[in-house]
Amino acid sequence: MAQARAQALVPWLADALGDVRAGHAGLMAARLGGEGLLGRGGLKLTSAAFDHGEELDPSFTADEEDAVAPPLDWSAPPPGAQELVLVVEDPDAPGSKPFCHWLVWGLAPQRGKLMEGEAPPRVGKNSFGNSEWLLPDPPTGADPHDYVFQLFALDLPLALMPGATREELESAMQGHVIALALLTGTYAREEGGDYDWDEDDDAD
Repeated sequence: MAQARAQALVPWLADALGDVRAGHAGLMAARLGGEGLLGRGGLKLTSAAFDHGEELDPSFTADEEDAVAPPLDWSAPPPGAQELVLVVEDPDAPGSKPFCHWLVWGLAPQRGKLMEGEAPPRVGKNSFGNSEWLLPDPPTGADPHDYVFQLFALDLPLALMPGATREELESAMQGHVIALALLTGTYAREEGGDYDWDEDDDAD
């Protein structure tokens, strides 16, 4: 079943992500994106803290007490963009869908950035039901998990209020994505307390 899900991932997304596994097929980018949208207009998402496919520093994870979200930079979106949306998901978490770590919208449709630990304009509920950056904390001893940062450019401003769920955000974005950029960080939890990955805790 897992192999079939991985094979079902569209080729353009598999090429962009590299080492894909079953859960990657459940990413929001797989449903709302497309080959013609990836990097359209030169849209690119980067971080001064890690390169695509590299490990996240512990200062952005549950391994450090005062951990915060990593810094992010993005280029100008293509003409017609009215708003930018950032979604961060862990496709390697157990369950029927990726674990949601961050939902951010209300970002201006222009070149911009989020500084390390900066509070975004509007934040939705992560998989623990909190409107904040959910610190990566995969099960101890597991293979490294991917944390896929997905930046969407929309052709309309969203009317969603802070605290919206992933489903509500995706529904509002449906049919309005005009460009997409991806950035993946990885992390392996080596020691310390794990989150409970029970699906019942997923508040989406």
